[in-house]
Amino acid sequence: MSSRATPIPVTLIPGDGIGPEVVTAARRIIEATGAPITWDEHQAGAEVFKQGLPSGVPEDTIASISGTRVALKGPLETPVGFGEKSANVTLRKLFETYANVRPVRELPGVTTPYSGRGIDLVVVRENVEDLYAGIEYMQTPGVAQALKLISEKGCEKIARFAFAYAASEGRTSVACATKANIMKFSEGTLKRVFERVAPDYPDTEAWHVIVDNCAHQLVKRPEQFDVIVTTNMNGDILSDLTSALVGGLGFAPSANIGNEVAIFEAVHGSAPKYAGKNVINPTAMILSGVLMLRYLGLFEQAAAIEHAVFVTLEAGVLTGDVVGYDKGVSTTDYTEAIISNLGKQTTTWTIREVTPLKLPELSSDPDYVRPASRAVVGLDVFVESPLSAAELGASLMELTRDTRLSLVMISSRGTKVFPPTGAMTETGDHFRCRFIIRENPGDLPDEDVHQVLARISRDHRWMHIEKLQEFDGELGFTRDQGEN
Repeated sequence: MSSRATPIPVTLIPGDGIGPEVVTAARRIIEATGAPITWDEHQAGAEVFKQGLPSGVPEDTIASISGTRVALKGPLETPVGFGEKSANVTLRKLFETYANVRPVRELPGVTTPYSGRGIDLVVVRENVEDLYAGIEYMQTPGVAQALKLISEKGCEKIARFAFAYAASEGRTSVACATKANIMKFSEGTLKRVFERVAPDYPDTEAWHVIVDNCAHQLVKRPEQFDVIVTTNMNGDILSDLTSALVGGLGFAPSANIGNEVAIFEAVHGSAPKYAGKNVINPTAMILSGVLMLRYLGLFEQAAAIEHAVFVTLEAGVLTGDVVGYDKGVSTTDYTEAIISNLGKQTTTWTIREVTPLKLPELSSDPDYVRPASRAVVGLDVFVESPLSAAELGASLMELTRDTRLSLVMISSRGTKVFPPTGAMTETGDHFRCRFIIRENPGDLPDEDVHQVLARISRDHRWMHIEKLQEFDGELGFTRDQGEN
């Protein structure tokens, strides 16, 4: 098999638990194709956490990826509900790999309730923004806050990437899945940007679907989807759902792609109880290697591996964790079977012809959106108080009565509770108190903000503020349930 003569360096991260076994399988198969890869092996994850490094990613690993610009990575353990950040997320964010690509398709020999339906789709997930930015606070002892950050530039990058990825694989449809019906600013930004850029790709059908309906439709009729583009947390959930349609995470490859760096990984966990037993299914890792080879322009080697995997599965060769340990083969025997099938081609399953991916090129200016006009028209002050909404409202009105700002509303958990609406809403000790300029509206100077905060601080504990802004005459904030 032919190969490019110039060696291509790739950072190799074996990972935790079963990681070294599945990474070794992928590495051996890639090397058997003659692909001119040179490996630079480094660590991340559990062993690094144990060494006391909170990020789970040591400097030498960061330096290697900065140099190679490509990494093949095994699964990493992540502390759940406490302790350090996810090393997986750290790597994605450090290198601005803004697009997570999760292809799923029906595989021969892998029987599921959807077998014969021809599932072949890709979830393209924005990878660095949204709630997964991980910006969280305890605003009161009993109320937690997470910031959902969605940028217009991030949305344009992922929308254009989805169309470009579809074109590279000869796909003809891109669906944008959002919760824009409820989160009109954050999720709504992706919907608006997607619909704005879609006309630039006239050969691709573009349509929007509410994300919960998307999940419903994926279970009901998954073959209607080709490419789905969505926000970070929605994409995490939907892509795991789609993996289940074709046999589970053991058959689900993924790529994290940015304009400078790409990281390829299996999305399943480290499964420590199976580590070292030589029984685990490495298909997801092997197919992640296929994605990596295509990204590197090694299309011949990528197609050879994909054909060999399909030929192997057509022959009924599967690992014990998939078909039972009394019937399945070991990880190493499965790997050997694929290597022995290199050069053979499936005649009953289609392998896509892939062309080079053209990444979107956008302005690098930090101020990506520049309004012609803007003004601060009010202030939301988040207050911790044991008082009732009526008592708090009366107190705040008295404290701020001779300031430029007037209290117009108090809400609790997103529902207006003052002035009273007649509804039965339970409140806690966490309130959002909305102040609007009393008269002569215009831009609110910080001096007026400081004055109101100083007045509130006389009797109450506040923990957070948001300026209420208008951009080009449009409100840059939402009303609460019950607010008119």
